[in-house]
Amino acid sequence: MNTVHAQSSVTGTVVDDSGVPIPGVNVILKGSNTGTTSDFNGEYTINVPNESAILVFSFVGFDTQEIPVGNKTTIDVQMAISTSTLSEVVVVGYGSQRREDVTGSIASIKGGQLQEVPAPNISQALQGRVAGVEMTPTSSKPGASMQIRIRGTRSLNASNDPLIVLDGIPFAGSIGDINPNDIQSLDILKDASASAIYGSRGANGVILITTKKGQVGQEAKITYNGYSGIKTLFSRFPMMNGEEFAALRAEAGQYQNTLDESDDINTDWQDLIFETGVLMSHDIGITGGTQKGSYNFGLGYYKDDGVVPLQEYERISLRANLDQRIGNIFRVGLTTNNNYAITDASGIPAVGMALGRSPIANPYNEDGSLKNTILEQTSGAQWVPTNDRFYSLGDKYINQNRAFSSYNSIFGEIEIPFIKGLKYRINLGLNYRQSNDGNYTGEGVFSGNPENVSTASVANSHTTSWTVENLLTYERTFAEKHKLNLTALYSSQEERYNRSYMSAMDIPSDHFQFYNIGRAEGQINVDPSQQWYSVWGLMSYMGRAMYSYDDKYMLSATFRSDGSSRLADGHKWHSYPAVSAGWNITNESFMENSRNIDLIKLRVGYGQTANQAIDPYKTLGLLNTRPYNFGDQFTTGYYVSELPNADLGWEYSETWNFGLDFSFFNNRLSGTAEYYIQNTKDVLLGVNLPSTSGVNSYTANIGQTQNKGVELSLNGVIFDNPDGFTWEAGLNIYANRNKLVSLASGQERDEANGWFVDHPIDVIYDYEKVGLWQEDDPYLDILEPGGNPGMIKVKYTGEYNADGTPVRAIGADDRQIMSLQPDFQGGFNTRLAYKNLDLTAVGVFKSGGVLISSLYSSSGYLNTLNGRAGNNVKVDYWTPENTDAKYPKPGGIQSSDNPKYGSTLGYFDASFLKVRTISLGYNFDQDFITNAGIDRFRIYCTVQNPFVLFSPYHDESGMDPETNSYGDENVAVEGQRRLLIIGTNTPATRNYLVGINLTF
Repeated sequence: MNTVHAQSSVTGTVVDDSGVPIPGVNVILKGSNTGTTSDFNGEYTINVPNESAILVFSFVGFDTQEIPVGNKTTIDVQMAISTSTLSEVVVVGYGSQRREDVTGSIASIKGGQLQEVPAPNISQALQGRVAGVEMTPTSSKPGASMQIRIRGTRSLNASNDPLIVLDGIPFAGSIGDINPNDIQSLDILKDASASAIYGSRGANGVILITTKKGQVGQEAKITYNGYSGIKTLFSRFPMMNGEEFAALRAEAGQYQNTLDESDDINTDWQDLIFETGVLMSHDIGITGGTQKGSYNFGLGYYKDDGVVPLQEYERISLRANLDQRIGNIFRVGLTTNNNYAITDASGIPAVGMALGRSPIANPYNEDGSLKNTILEQTSGAQWVPTNDRFYSLGDKYINQNRAFSSYNSIFGEIEIPFIKGLKYRINLGLNYRQSNDGNYTGEGVFSGNPENVSTASVANSHTTSWTVENLLTYERTFAEKHKLNLTALYSSQEERYNRSYMSAMDIPSDHFQFYNIGRAEGQINVDPSQQWYSVWGLMSYMGRAMYSYDDKYMLSATFRSDGSSRLADGHKWHSYPAVSAGWNITNESFMENSRNIDLIKLRVGYGQTANQAIDPYKTLGLLNTRPYNFGDQFTTGYYVSELPNADLGWEYSETWNFGLDFSFFNNRLSGTAEYYIQNTKDVLLGVNLPSTSGVNSYTANIGQTQNKGVELSLNGVIFDNPDGFTWEAGLNIYANRNKLVSLASGQERDEANGWFVDHPIDVIYDYEKVGLWQEDDPYLDILEPGGNPGMIKVKYTGEYNADGTPVRAIGADDRQIMSLQPDFQGGFNTRLAYKNLDLTAVGVFKSGGVLISSLYSSSGYLNTLNGRAGNNVKVDYWTPENTDAKYPKPGGIQSSDNPKYGSTLGYFDASFLKVRTISLGYNFDQDFITNAGIDRFRIYCTVQNPFVLFSPYHDESGMDPETNSYGDENVAVEGQRRLLIIGTNTPATRNYLVGINLTF
């Protein structure tokens, strides 16, 4: 037998349960920063100082092993696979638990899973990955983030966005400020028993983000992750070409061609404007550790040049993490995440121009030069838009947002001497975010009048916040069966926000742009309603106990109390109890012979959360100003526009959650099933007052909503062949049903806001299209006096005479309440790998519900069907020879320049199945790259948004069926902002990327 002497080497091979070598295993000399990793064949070599040395073997997904060296020069290790669904560490807020011990509803995603979908922000990377978490696009512009809803919509006036906690500190910025490449793990607290620990801030669920950190004793590693590629239109907007539009105008018979229009012209304005965009992302990191500390530094750069001219998003991110133990009882750390982002031309009107210009208008002069304007039927002269013309504007146009943010957390921790398991920790969060918006449109730019006066505006906002948290934790295991974790918290938080805005007309020079509005020769406006300032604070106490007996029975109880400065005296404080329990049936003696069952755990939880759902100072009422003449003097008067409410209190929710966690066949199949019901009470609403009071409204706790739903998540290893072929798949599916239980003052409906008791919060209140009227229909003259064949036919809800004829004409009473809620929705992912090659796909789906498209409805003025507008969306319209058409007769009966009931044309079945990402990657053999000093080398290619299936909207339009606008955005007639729609916004894209992952 060989004996180890001073500074000898130890070699060996690391394999898994099946004897397959494991590359990349960390092999660390315990108590030092000396270490190495196993190569592609699982082999390693490490120098050890003497026989008393201990080697630590660790790798994600396997149990860590410590092996004394003794007199051995060869140590082969077989690593045991961790029961991931059981021993995986889950962040639960102010601490962590083994997955096995969790009793609340918590979903976890690792950073590597998020990065399977190259994306500029977390919301896009997370879409479709977690049951009950709905990510809905609000825009397709570069850098745009999604609307996040965890288990539905609760509040009517307050934000329904979840709380984001970054490295333990509540996050005060935009989710786009967080670089997805910086994320180590993400945990989502979905039910109140889990999120109540965050009290008032956790009413809409909590997303806990943990950024990357180094490992104690790890050698310094340098990583690079980058990709670049191109963006192309997913689909062009389905507008008529010249021949089709000329035929429509002739069929309508209402408008004649202008001097610039001719039936033999076919101008493709979309082709003249849209371009191929470019994407790139570069992220470099350095991570490592010492004997008692760890560090991680990272620098990221992301750029997105859009398909709309001048639209661009650019972000630079810098992160750092330090964690150091001092002596045996002290530990300190610092985490900082910093971003600087520039968004250009988000408000450029290029898309509206491309869709609204006449396809039979000639933009060129006889000599081939571009005209400045063309004449159309809509409003006379129109600015001629082309890609080159937008780029030639130079100083004549700028629309830019520049945002800098810095999110920092510092902690200090001490292990209390003589009391094993007792720790005190203080967290300090210091956040700063500033944003500068500047807009300038030069003289005549985008206008048919070359002398149209220039305009400029600037808005500046600052947000600063601090958080101090004092935590006392005690964690011990008694008699090897009783696990106890106690947490106590006292915290305080304050946020300060201010915004200023001013605008002006007639800037003397394009070079000024928005940088010196004071030099404007026209009106300078400082609108008092656009100047904002607020300060609010929150003080909190919390206690939590988590207990587990013999890994069979788990119990968690939380009590938190919050006091908010936003609410009225006597109503500032609210307390939140929460309790949950779990039973791990698998560990019962009667399950000992169930070899194929790895886990069956039942969970039940009850909790309460609340929402400080009003703006600061709402309890004080509101004054407004009005200028008036007082004798010979001009002065400003003040009047009460909203009454104060000295009883204004918390909006709160109570939730029950029932869950089942399961795993079978050595974790080849695992999943979770859950049912929840949530009642939100004392909903804050504006109460209307009679006009005689002189005040329109006041805010009060009147209203109630309910959400309930089911969720199912499944993950499986379909094939796991030792020869190198594996196939893994995941599926989540969920359904949420919400409804409005009560409104203010016993009202059953609030038509102005689109709220109706016993109906979902988000509905359409409109007529329901049932077809088109035909020549031989006997009821046309009764239901639609003066109507014509080919006009839209809507549902009649009135009574009938004895002879079967309708009693009255169609009227306002025939409007329907139509739910937007899908029947169910979810996502899926799959990964196939053969040796070094892997293929990954991620997708989302939705079944049922209603999709609103302003492109087809009358609100967008692109489906007027009368030939007056510059163009019309391509539709199959009614003629005497085409009576089976879906769309009405051109030039028929109208309402406000649109077909009567034209809004009904914009409602579609919202179903779709969409593959969001397909990636093909290759990991180079370790032998090939070791000589170059590389630990990991992977290349991949990705296509995003490759195709859509089962979508009625896509089948008709060819377009992406996901929303891209708020309800009151990019439409001529305002709708409810909360109802997301497909509008004339930046179009969706299909992206092609090539990337690389390197570790040195």
